[in-house]
Amino acid sequence: MRITQCLQQALLGVSIAAVAVGVRAEEPIQPIQPVKEINQALAELGKKLYFDPRLSKSGFISCNSCHNLSMGGTDNLKTSIGDKWQQGPINSPTVLNSSLSVAQFWDGRAADLKEQAGGPIANPGEMASSHTLAVDVVASIPGYVREFKLVFGGNEINIDRITDAIAEFEKTLVTPNSRFDQWLLGDADAISTFEREGYELFKTSGCVACHNGEAVGGNSFQKMGIVEPYQTQNGVEGRVAVTGKDADRFTFKVPTLRNVELTYPYFHDGEAETLTEATDVMGRLQLGRQFSDEENAKIVAFLKTLTGDQPQFLMPILPPSVDGTPRPQPFD
Repeated sequence: MRITQCLQQALLGVSIAAVAVGVRAEEPIQPIQPVKEINQALAELGKKLYFDPRLSKSGFISCNSCHNLSMGGTDNLKTSIGDKWQQGPINSPTVLNSSLSVAQFWDGRAADLKEQAGGPIANPGEMASSHTLAVDVVASIPGYVREFKLVFGGNEINIDRITDAIAEFEKTLVTPNSRFDQWLLGDADAISTFEREGYELFKTSGCVACHNGEAVGGNSFQKMGIVEPYQTQNGVEGRVAVTGKDADRFTFKVPTLRNVELTYPYFHDGEAETLTEATDVMGRLQLGRQFSDEENAKIVAFLKTLTGDQPQFLMPILPPSVDGTPRPQPFD
């Protein structure tokens, strides 16, 4: 009898769980999963490299300069500032949850995080170094030499290993446990009625056609300005630069909306300063819909529920210079 009761309770539990999973599966947005398979030693090495300005020609610019982990993984500038104070042509996308993207950069020219990591190092308008120089600098630092040997099991330091390490660290930069994720997972009180109404508007208006999945975006390329043309301010024309196809002109990777309240300003040219402005522009240009002030406020309220747990870790202590003297830490 007791076995039968236990079996019935177990089946009931499975049934309830299945229903809960079914509800989540019906939503176009899924909860972010915490990072699972990570090479911890490789990620720790990558963290040091991510914060190290010595990968740049000037010795002042690191990956974190444009993808600041205390600022939602961006720099909160319209377009980023590179070597010799050059103003770049495009807004810096967030590095948070970037491992969930179909490709990297606004135009998708890098297939993955590893390929992306090598781009800014050699870009004359960004870190303005070269892969050869970056490797030579890293190889000149005894602390790095020891750590590369421990991680890779050999003495060779090359750009492939450098970018491999940076990419592994960036894979750890996921932000689960947003209030919206808590709601998706069954906590009915995690978001307010006003925020829930914003989500319903977000769905029924068609926003989820592009902004869906774990990252609420990042998994497709779409034309900017479907109903009305977008008057770009930076001359960047999107994916056409990669494919050479005129049909890809003004087509960009759909940005993630995770942590979007932290990653202002918005769009590839950074021209939308607030979420209210961005929601209005996207409604008109992409959906042909003019949101009322109340509708806009509801959608913005929903978007703010997508802010998850930010990466928490101790800042790395950079290895000393080649002569053994301590290096000033760029994040003090």
